[in-house]
Amino acid sequence: MVTLFLGGDVMLGRGVDQILPHPGDPALRETYVHDARAYVGLAEAANGPIPRPVGFPWPWGEALPVLDDAAPDVRVINLETAVTRNGEFAPGKGVHYRMSPANLPCLAAARPDVCVLANNHVLDFGRRGLGETLDSLAAQGLRTAGAGRNAIAAEQPAIVPLDGGGRVLVLSFGMPSSGIPEDWAATEERPGVDLVAAPSVAAAAALADRLRRAKRPGDIVVASVHWGANWGYGVSRAEVGFAHALVDAGADIVHGHSSHHPRPLEAYRGRLILYGCGDLVDDYEGIGGYDRYRDDLRLLYLVSVEPDTGRPAAVRMVPFQTRRMRLEHASAEDTAWLRDVLDRISRDFATRVDREPDGTLTVRPLRAAQGT
Repeated sequence: MVTLFLGGDVMLGRGVDQILPHPGDPALRETYVHDARAYVGLAEAANGPIPRPVGFPWPWGEALPVLDDAAPDVRVINLETAVTRNGEFAPGKGVHYRMSPANLPCLAAARPDVCVLANNHVLDFGRRGLGETLDSLAAQGLRTAGAGRNAIAAEQPAIVPLDGGGRVLVLSFGMPSSGIPEDWAATEERPGVDLVAAPSVAAAAALADRLRRAKRPGDIVVASVHWGANWGYGVSRAEVGFAHALVDAGADIVHGHSSHHPRPLEAYRGRLILYGCGDLVDDYEGIGGYDRYRDDLRLLYLVSVEPDTGRPAAVRMVPFQTRRMRLEHASAEDTAWLRDVLDRISRDFATRVDREPDGTLTVRPLRAAQGT
């Protein structure tokens, strides 16, 4: 059995960067906030003082022992920040994220095997900032997918060899619906991200062709897509069709992200589709306006896959809550709330969510649901 950890948005820039040992320039160009340390203040006002500097593992908190116990074979996260001290603020954007390269030990504390980068913040400090991001991650020995110095590099899957043979392939791409500017698309001569214009039939066919060419017998393929709005549980018919087409082409897991809270899960033809994993690490604590979505609640997705068939044999989700910019185990009450929401919004996708005695959430059924 091969176990994968799939994480949602990991945003180690802005306020999170400011509490780490080597904070970068706190200057922001947002409408109401001009100093990243203001986000630290909001978190402290909500849940109490944060020591500064914190140790590099601090933002991951109680999630790290859970990951150690689960011992996943492959760890995949959406790294949604530029890793740079250079570059200029990208024009036309209201929010910019960057973390100091000296704080990368914080990312390394979670031991990701793949950082997917096709998102709406990786070029927040321009192509110069993207270049430093790629160099900084490579220097740490971290695999990336979804962004590169040209289109060919941006389209390349990250490949993780497995003990005993076999591979996990991670393809990363993003869509303008998540806020990625269209001119961030990588071209033959320009660095950028692997941008898919829309969840169309034509786009699905092009990606399906790439997927079939990359996949070998015995490979497990994760299609990681940054798409959709920040808020809301709805999944469009086009998104459903697009995800189904990826599975039909050979994707074993569709790893969706962009929304600040979890979206529905689907069992389709015995494969798992996560329409949105929600945030995992960020500095949103204390920001109001969308309280009904409980974006303070976070999930670790642990998916065990049969290596011979690519079918998920078990899906576990471990609930956490962010407090003082640190992940802590969610309470029984909050876990019950999250389970009820996920179960309700996933029913239309022939998928149910159960709560186990140990407080984890599980998905059923995978094998029986075939989709349409």
